[in-house]
Formats: sequence, structure tokens, C-alpha cells
Amino acid sequence: MGRFATFAPRRLAALAAAAVVSLVFVASTPAAPAPPSDPYALTPELAHVARVVAPTRALAEPGAGRTVMKVSPLAEWGEGEVQYLVLRSELVDGRRWLEVRLPERPNNNVGWISADVTRVSTTPWRILISTDEVRLTVERAGRRVTSFSAVVGKPSTPTPRGLFAIDEPIRQPTGSELGPWALFLTAHSRVLDDYGGGPGRIAIHGRAGPLLVDPLGSKASHGCIRIPNARVRWLSRIAVDGTPVQVTH
Repeated sequence: MGRFATFAPRRLAALAAAAVVSLVFVASTPAAPAPPSDPYALTPELAHVARVVAPTRALAEPGAGRTVMKVSPLAEWGEGEVQYLVLRSELVDGRRWLEVRLPERPNNNVGWISADVTRVSTTPWRILISTDEVRLTVERAGRRVTSFSAVVGKPSTPTPRGLFAIDEPIRQPTGSELGPWALFLTAHSRVLDDYGGGPGRIAIHGRAGPLLVDPLGSKASHGCIRIPNARVRWLSRIAVDGTPVQVTH
């Protein structure tokens, strides 16, 4: 009994020391690396926009699936550059694919295009439109720059809600009731299939002639967002094609 009593504490001390060494080893073993974050993911502070430089197809899945839309490097109306808002990206067999907001119905339509046929840049600008408050707010890198009253869709032809993007800014001819610029969005009216010479596309534009009858802060349009001419001129300078436009209640 005496030998056991002498040996037991030493054995227990050795086991405790081994346990400590084991814990230290486990603690010092580097954790498995976290999967890399998506470098093209849309955030409130930054958006990526992809300029299409060659004809391609937007697919239903990254690198596979049906063709959602044929994509041309020339814009449909103004024949300028085509540039889409990037929502996120994925690597498939070492090739980068970009999920972009498409300008065709239905609203919030998306497709995947190969990054190989694009030139990607960034924009810190974001446009927020509240149909309840009837206001347009502009943010830069997540911080509000300005906010002002607008005219939005009336109840029978409401401004659609969702995450859209500027698709194509078109300078308007002198004397146009749309003011100096119409910034067409990827959004379409959910009620009207056609108006204003286009397929029911929603735009942010100015006000002139008969459109001045409807006061700022009212719900009176066919779905477009009307703002003062000086404001739309400013937006035309800072908001590139692909700039995110979020429409909420």
C-alpha cells in the first residue's frame, strides 16, 4: 500500500502533464482555412459592374444550363456600352462566372456570364427609392449624400419594387417632357406591357411641360420616377450603367 500511495501521485502528475501538452498541441494546430469570400459580392458600400466586350450568352447556372438571354456588347437603344450590375460570382473549373441583373422581364431576372468576356469595375454609388415616402436617396460607400422628393407610380400603375440597376441612360431632345435625361432601369411595369415607345421600362427622368402639373411628393406616374431636372443631370454624371437601384415601400 505504501508503494502504491507513493507511485499514484507521480503517475497522476504525469498524466496531467501529458493532457496539458495535448491541449497545447490541439490549441496550436492551425484551424482549417475559411473558404475565400466572394470578391464580387454586392455590398451596401460597393458594387461591381461588368462591361460586356464580346457577344455572349447569359446562362441559368454558372457555366451550364439554358440560355436566359443573348448578350450584345452594344446597348439596345443608345448603342453605347453594355454594363451590368454583378450580384455575386462563382468559380467553376477555375473559370470565374458572374451573376448579373438582366434588363429583360421578369423583374429581378438574372443570368450568369463568363468574366472572360467582361471588364469589371466598381462603383460606390447606390440609389434608394421609397414609394411610401415618395423620396429618392443617393448613397456613396454606404453613406447618404442627398435625399429629395420625387414623383412615383400611382396606385393603378405602381413603381415596381426590388433590386434593379441603371441599364441605359439616354439624353433627351430639347423640349422633352422627360427633361434632359432618362435613366432607364432594368425594371419593368408590372401592369403595362408598353408605354412611351418601350416595353414598359421604368426610368428615372426629369420633368417638363405637362409633367410639371404633378407636384413632387405625389404618386402620379405610370411607374417611372420623376425628379427635378438639375437632379437628373447630376445623376447622369455619377451613376454609371449597372449602378444599383433599390426600390422599397
